[in-house]
Amino acid sequence: MTDPVNRQFLFLQGPHGPFLHRLARMLRAAGAKVWRVGFNAGDRAFWFGGQDYIPFRDPHDQWPDTFRAIVAQHDITDIVLYGDTRPIHAQAVDIANELGLRIHVFEEGYMRPYWVTYERGGTNGHSRLMDMSVDDMRTALAMSDLEMPTPPAHWGDMRHHVFYGALYHWFVMFRNRDYRNFTRHRELPVAVETWLYTKRLLLMPYIALDRRIATLRIRYGGFPYHLVLLQLEHDASFQKHSPFTRMEEFLTVVMDGFAKGAPRHHHLVFKAHPLDNDRSPTKRIIKRLAAQAGVSDRVHYVRGGKLARMLDHARTAVTVNSTAAHQVLWRGIPLKVFGNAVYNKPEFVSDQALPDFFTASDRPDSRAYKDYRRFLLETSQVPGGFYSTRGRRQLMRQVVDMMLADADPYDSLALGKTPPRQPLRIVGENTQHLAWQHPAATRKQH
Repeated sequence: MTDPVNRQFLFLQGPHGPFLHRLARMLRAAGAKVWRVGFNAGDRAFWFGGQDYIPFRDPHDQWPDTFRAIVAQHDITDIVLYGDTRPIHAQAVDIANELGLRIHVFEEGYMRPYWVTYERGGTNGHSRLMDMSVDDMRTALAMSDLEMPTPPAHWGDMRHHVFYGALYHWFVMFRNRDYRNFTRHRELPVAVETWLYTKRLLLMPYIALDRRIATLRIRYGGFPYHLVLLQLEHDASFQKHSPFTRMEEFLTVVMDGFAKGAPRHHHLVFKAHPLDNDRSPTKRIIKRLAAQAGVSDRVHYVRGGKLARMLDHARTAVTVNSTAAHQVLWRGIPLKVFGNAVYNKPEFVSDQALPDFFTASDRPDSRAYKDYRRFLLETSQVPGGFYSTRGRRQLMRQVVDMMLADADPYDSLALGKTPPRQPLRIVGENTQHLAWQHPAATRKQH
């Protein structure tokens, strides 16, 4: 491990809430120095520091030169960011690679919700996992004999996520006078974004009721069905690592494939992302496309909810590149993927044309997937969460040591230097049991 006293960390944007501040405290306790660049009032609100805060108030085109100047002035050795595709991060990553800096990238967990993703260099379509084969992973796993079961299919801190998202955008909307040149990486105006987060928070009881009714109709409908795992249209995984720019494009492809290939007694279920806030009129689009394809009586829409229950009777699953696909593969359910995904390996993801997939799908190699999953849980997946207090506490117990290590998580495993992982316990507000359980046990509890 490099002496932390010689490490100078520069934080860019992180997840909504106090995660970056908490991470900085732990790094300072280890002996490192930390600075934070803030791009708007939301960034400033969740950074409880003074001299170590660097506001960026200039036009966006000055950011590359400013970033270089900050790196030189503070002798920066490491940069830390959440997601690597938004313009300010993508530019910083390019320059950091040029200067030989360590790049620490956080993302929502590939095995969410009880893990977060920590990688060096990039995540999702930019992850080192994209170039690794299952055989490569098996070779690295020869250095470990730890067996890891699955966690419950439960979004442990969704309410915290929504709350911090609403609060962050409130600051950007009403307190952003000092950051007049701030350029959002999303296309919606901040006022609309703030309202959508707030509306989602207020409508949670209604959404829960609507979801329950739709789920019961499917569970007790007595028909075979195929499950479509939807994502947020604005999410980087969808925008940067898929062939689509609009959700309607993906929905059209799926509806056409279902109408052409699925048996006439089969149904199609679209499951919304848990954080979907209706910024895209997905439900209306699905209804229109189903009518055009002549399958309106066989198409359903569910607003989020527990994926485990939907998977109990699903014949297949289709997605762009949703991380929820890990639960699909764990159960051995055939999966069709359209985008770049870290799990898109030939051993367990179908390469069939979509109509053929709906007609008679190929089953995944479950043994290969379990080896792949075990590799992730011993490397880039860190127990904990960004948004709840308990989740952050769990995360800090391991992630700082991983950041200070000389080797990244994947190389550490291959070298036999990965420290033992702690059993994952409570990271959400309502979870009162161990997270290391088989899906059958999970279903009994929920």
